Amino acid sequence: MRVSRRVGRLEGVGAALVAMASELNLELLAGMGFAPPRHAGINDLLVAIRAQDEDALQAALATTAEALTARPAASASAGDVPAPRTVGAASRSVGGGALVLLSLPGQYVFAEAVDAVESGRDVMVFSDNMPLAQEVRLKEIAAEHGRLVMGPDCGTAVVRGTGLGFANAVDPGPVGIVAASGTGAQQVLTLLDAAGVGVSALLGVGGRDLSTAVAGRSTVTALDALDADPDTELIMVVSKPPAAEIAAAVRAHAATLRTPVQFALLGRGRPDLTAAVEAALNALGRAVPRWPSWGTGDTPAARPGALRGLYTGGTLCDEAMVIASEALGAIRSNIPLEPEWALPDSLRAPGHLMIDFGDDALTVGRPHPMIDPSQRLARIADEAVDPECGVLLLDVVLGHAAHDDPAAELAPAVRAGRETARARGAELPVVISLVGSERDPQGTSRQAETLRDAGAEVFASNAQAVRHAVSLLTPGGTR
Repeated sequence: MRVSRRVGRLEGVGAALVAMASELNLELLAGMGFAPPRHAGINDLLVAIRAQDEDALQAALATTAEALTARPAASASAGDVPAPRTVGAASRSVGGGALVLLSLPGQYVFAEAVDAVESGRDVMVFSDNMPLAQEVRLKEIAAEHGRLVMGPDCGTAVVRGTGLGFANAVDPGPVGIVAASGTGAQQVLTLLDAAGVGVSALLGVGGRDLSTAVAGRSTVTALDALDADPDTELIMVVSKPPAAEIAAAVRAHAATLRTPVQFALLGRGRPDLTAAVEAALNALGRAVPRWPSWGTGDTPAARPGALRGLYTGGTLCDEAMVIASEALGAIRSNIPLEPEWALPDSLRAPGHLMIDFGDDALTVGRPHPMIDPSQRLARIADEAVDPECGVLLLDVVLGHAAHDDPAAELAPAVRAGRETARARGAELPVVISLVGSERDPQGTSRQAETLRDAGAEVFASNAQAVRHAVSLLTPGGTR
């Protein structure tokens, strides 16, 4: 995707796609007006370029070749020792304490993860779409070997001061986090940072770990690891809505530890993530700050219409639905709180709805929307022409590995959407939750100001953003 963007920005290049020939990428190729090659398969590389002349085409091909063949400089200490060719060999070739990080298509990652665990390593599985039965078996094997499995679909971790995956730049500190979520963990991480409190570690365990099937296996192991860490004074457990019986079992285990544990388990009747962070600050004897926000100065009157949430983070989307449904009732979604609230495959329905564009089903063969915003940008344009859309609610998640300047692409879409709504005689408020720290590569304030200048109201707290968005709708309120 980065190569595609680099080539697509060249002078004289109208379109570029450099990607594996997955089914979704072949569909994308056709949508760009190219004829997909008849015999292309998942192991083939597509290079499609539309240029205005031969010179532009040759420059684009040269840039593509350079980007695809670039390699990091060889280590001076490598000598003549051949590089390991398997995960197990790599695990055995390094010293103690090394963590294995795996990122490859989920249907292939199980064997590699088992190889790492059986070689005596903890493992972080960044990959999503691992079958549930394989996750259960992998964590059973890890328990037999006394190892921790972070994931699958572990998008965020901080280990020994190093951020892994979609990690924010924060200081070390007294709070250890166990997270059966990705963006929820980042929300907690960045709110703590805004309050001047750092973390000792953030151990992601995968969004399904507190399900009935997986039974909290990695959560318990991670709790024990943080309890043994002398730098951890307080542990927070963050999760999407968990299975009730598994949450109860994890609470019982936490009660046996020496380190106090606070829970931020999303669900009806439970505190939101911002409230959970405030409780943790109180427990540490730290002041609760006023959470940052960046407003446009306009306070539009409440209007009839539907709330449309377009999220890149699943936990943030879950939190938004829990909060908003208390005031608005049923909210349709591809990750519904109730089975009867499920969206059809088209992801379209009347009334209030929220979409998690980072859900496994929407990331097969394509980058996560925190990296590639194209799907959501297209949907923003669609919502702007829908007379039923009353308020647009979005998230932006910063940090290493995320889009290097999301506001640069989102702000024009926000501005265009608001102008489209005005052309049909309506105002379209846009509310954004911005998850990030000032030391992130993108810079929180710079991103927030760009989005504010495009007409959005921006909040560091997702919970506050959701409540503000709901307040802009007339009670009872779809047209």
